[in-house]
Amino acid sequence: MAHPINTQIKYWGIVALALFLALWFLGDVILPFVVGGAVAYFLDPVADRLEKMGCSRVVSVTIITLVALLIFVVMALLVIPTLVEQAIALFKVAPQLLQDLRGFLTERFPQIGDESSTLHQSLVGLGDTISKRGVEVLNSVLTSAASLINVAVLLVLVPVVAFYLLYDWDRMIAAIDDLLPRDHAPVIRDLAGQIDKTLAAFIRGMGTVCLVLGTYYAVALMLVGLQFGLVVGAIAGLITFIPYVGALVGGTLAIGLALFQFWGDWLSIGLVAGIFVLGQVIEGNVLTPKLVGSSVGLHPVWLIFALSVFGMLFGFVGMLVAVPVAASMGVLARFLIDRYKSSRLYQGFERDNRPDA
Repeated sequence: MAHPINTQIKYWGIVALALFLALWFLGDVILPFVVGGAVAYFLDPVADRLEKMGCSRVVSVTIITLVALLIFVVMALLVIPTLVEQAIALFKVAPQLLQDLRGFLTERFPQIGDESSTLHQSLVGLGDTISKRGVEVLNSVLTSAASLINVAVLLVLVPVVAFYLLYDWDRMIAAIDDLLPRDHAPVIRDLAGQIDKTLAAFIRGMGTVCLVLGTYYAVALMLVGLQFGLVVGAIAGLITFIPYVGALVGGTLAIGLALFQFWGDWLSIGLVAGIFVLGQVIEGNVLTPKLVGSSVGLHPVWLIFALSVFGMLFGFVGMLVAVPVAASMGVLARFLIDRYKSSRLYQGFERDNRPDA
């Protein structure tokens, strides 16, 4: 016989409170384990596919680990230094870009040239702020990241955790399933399956979309000759998980830079704009339908809210767990709504008195 609903709520509330306190007090300590778990979850389908091809689990995990480490080393040596260098250079050149913009606008709106005008002072102040604050923010981000994820954690602990979690993933899932309360196991399995489907579609699908589009934008912009093309492509790819925002922000930034760099060369400016138009066409008609699907269940506003709240409360670790928590809460909310609509509270007592009831 199942426990009364009040007792069940108390038990599950204790579990939720324990998880909250663990994130609050052990955020930095559990960071490598959270990252390792996320990596293992992301790569588990790859390991399963290699097993179907005839490899054992340990061989599959070893192959995945070696390939992942190789990719990371290549990026660390080739891509990341260039990306950081271009980002810092972009912040430093921002005042000159704004000065060119002021000169361009002055030719068409002479009143802007008046040093006492509000718009003139705003443009000057904006350039100085971006130059000074931008570099400071970037340096502080790099410094804080280095303090949270040191070289030992990045190169040793996270891969080790990911390796063992990936190796034992199926057994861990089976062990957790064996611990489920028998009265509620079918419902919990169904909800867990829906959460996994949502996470798989969003994290694996959108992660792949972001990687493909970010690489496409960066390579295409660099081939056109746009300065800071790598940074713009990385930014556009990183925020592609928010529909249209990645292309809008990246396209605006790229076209703005192209106007200053290629002013008068309308072909190059058109190519930059065409890169983002083509990227949107590919994303909307090929990548997102194939890799993500039509019903993920994570609204962008809800996702941004979850990232903001968990990031503020728990820092970087909170941002990592925000997506799984948001997906879980979304699935639970839909489950509760379905239960509510099938209950007497929603349908009323009159339904029981109808002839077809």
